[in-house]
Amino acid sequence: MRLINWNNLFSPRRGMWLATALVIVFLLGAGNSSHNAITTAAASTSSGIYEPNDRERRVSKLVSTVLERQHYRQTPINDPVSSITLDRYLDALDPAKSYFLAGDIQDFEHVRYQLDDAVLNGALDPVFMIYNRFQSRSRERLEYALSLLKTPMDFTSNETFNYDRGKAAWPASTDELNELWRKRVKNDAISLMLTGKSWKEASDLLSKRYERALKNLDKVTSDDVFEVFINSLVHVFDPHSNYLSPRNSDEFKIAMSLSYVGIGATLQLVDDYVTVQNTIPGGSAATSGMINANDRILGVAEGKDGKIVDVVGWRLDDVVQLIRGKEGTFVRLQILPGGAAPGSPEKTITLKRSKITLEAQAAKKAIHTIKRDGKEIKVGVITVPSFYQDYDAHARGDKDYRSTTRDVRNLINELKTEGIDALVIDLRSNGGGNLQEAVGMTGLFIPKGPVVQVRETSGDINVLDDDDTPQVWTGPLTVLTDRYSASASEIFSGAIQDYGRGLIIGQQTYGKGTVQNLYPLDRYSLGKSPGFGELTITMGKFYRVTGESTQNRGVTPDIVLPSAIDTDDVGESTQQSALPWDRIRSANFVRTGNLKPSITELEQSHDQRVTKDPNYQYMLKNIAAYEELRNEKVVSLNLQERKLEREKNDKERLDRENARRVAVGLKPVTSLEALEKTKDEIPDELLDEATQITADFDLWWHRNQNMNAATDVANQ
Repeated sequence: MRLINWNNLFSPRRGMWLATALVIVFLLGAGNSSHNAITTAAASTSSGIYEPNDRERRVSKLVSTVLERQHYRQTPINDPVSSITLDRYLDALDPAKSYFLAGDIQDFEHVRYQLDDAVLNGALDPVFMIYNRFQSRSRERLEYALSLLKTPMDFTSNETFNYDRGKAAWPASTDELNELWRKRVKNDAISLMLTGKSWKEASDLLSKRYERALKNLDKVTSDDVFEVFINSLVHVFDPHSNYLSPRNSDEFKIAMSLSYVGIGATLQLVDDYVTVQNTIPGGSAATSGMINANDRILGVAEGKDGKIVDVVGWRLDDVVQLIRGKEGTFVRLQILPGGAAPGSPEKTITLKRSKITLEAQAAKKAIHTIKRDGKEIKVGVITVPSFYQDYDAHARGDKDYRSTTRDVRNLINELKTEGIDALVIDLRSNGGGNLQEAVGMTGLFIPKGPVVQVRETSGDINVLDDDDTPQVWTGPLTVLTDRYSASASEIFSGAIQDYGRGLIIGQQTYGKGTVQNLYPLDRYSLGKSPGFGELTITMGKFYRVTGESTQNRGVTPDIVLPSAIDTDDVGESTQQSALPWDRIRSANFVRTGNLKPSITELEQSHDQRVTKDPNYQYMLKNIAAYEELRNEKVVSLNLQERKLEREKNDKERLDRENARRVAVGLKPVTSLEALEKTKDEIPDELLDEATQITADFDLWWHRNQNMNAATDVANQ
């Protein structure tokens, strides 16, 4: 029996099984990089000492059996896996090395090569021993933090605080840990005082945060502890396999059924901050263009005028409940941009709650008219947010069911009627979706032939062909990608590039070249409640028709455009235990053209043009400024110095914006607050330049039509 469901691809940014991206705001499965990732249960233990129950012991043995037999790596759970699992577990509990002492870590060394046996036999006592120590240390730290707030702090010293402790050493003593927390609390206070709060207001707010975190410690259940540990084990095999506890499995199913109304974002807890993992195409968060992955939610307010409630340190469940609400109502979020240092300027945005519908996710078209040598070139743009399909309508046998391939075909025909000369397919932030649609949409642009190869756990290789989709566009084609273009997007863009059918423009894609299958473990629970949860497991790997994997490397664009998305922070290559890149034998396919000779000419025109484009130069300056801030991992603990730094950064941002506004004929603004209130259209510099490149490509295409015939066989 085939174990892989080829119709669905796993979205790398969602950490969940992706069907048609119908997720609203929901609780992400555990395994997040914060101690708060497990403070999400509804009940606490009476003794304060956590122990595994019989159900968890059974699930442990069941998960280990499925992993060993079905995972693509075909790796046994042994001593090396045990060692890595311990490190992952400690990192999941204490990623900033702010709770455990070096002595604690040394105490845990005796179980480094015992966790494999613990999992295989269901003897999970070492796992809970470690968590019980963590629970004790967490309580000590929070009580110490509260004690620091009883006395006003000195904000005039020249101390600094390194808030990026991922690679730091474990504190050697309680005194060292106290010093770390003294600076951490001081930085928390400065971050609040930079928003205009007094010391009393800041200390009162921090006291509530830390007291809330203490109460949250009592709401952890053994299931929460178990889920974090099992995901630490599962992620040793690869980053896209996940275990969902019965509770989180139910939450996910409810979200997928669209029973919840929200803003269209998936959230997780990272170092006390509710953090945006990604936005969902068609949701208000995505359509606003003002929320990005890794943004942190500092506060939530009901309606357009409600009071903002500080949510730093809250349980994820509680924040999600604040954001959810009746369809058509509004919620305001106070956001700290991802990568920004604590205390950086936040922004407040208003979003309308809505359900994510297939219509909202659907592909859309536009036309850009570009002038070249007195001639107007019409460039059509089709934006594809995801690879979707109306499963229910398809299952009913509805001949007119909605799908990406059908919608894009219709849009192309409409654009052809409107007289376009060239076409851009915009796949930015398209994290994947239905594999059948990726293959079908590729068929709209190539003659029939193979689109992607899939190697299963068994080693069997399946070649997925497009043999029944009529080719509807044979003219100049470009595909716009970014680092968030993943999975199905990489299959499409890779095939277009390999066939020589079009040029890829933008940023190197994510590099997610694996496929997952969902195992409902409840089938083994004999109907008991709560059940056993679900396991998503990597079962296969994708390869381009050339035989090269999309895994880890993604698709490299023919013409590179700049991006604020850092490839060192985002992408499969940044994930621990990501499967490696490799290659297999090429499929038998025929290239339709050789477009490489166009690249140098197009790049030269691009370089000349963007030096004179104020919007493009503004984008470059913003990226450079953002990169500089992102690279600063140490902040001053002098309040006046921090105020001056903020004022300097605000002025530089305002100066950049006003230089752009004057250059494009807009009036300058007097402040960033005034800028937020303007109704001026925000330019999409990358899409605008992509259409310019495509217009140049159209001219090249028609000058070199003879080169666009089939020229060579790929596997020669």
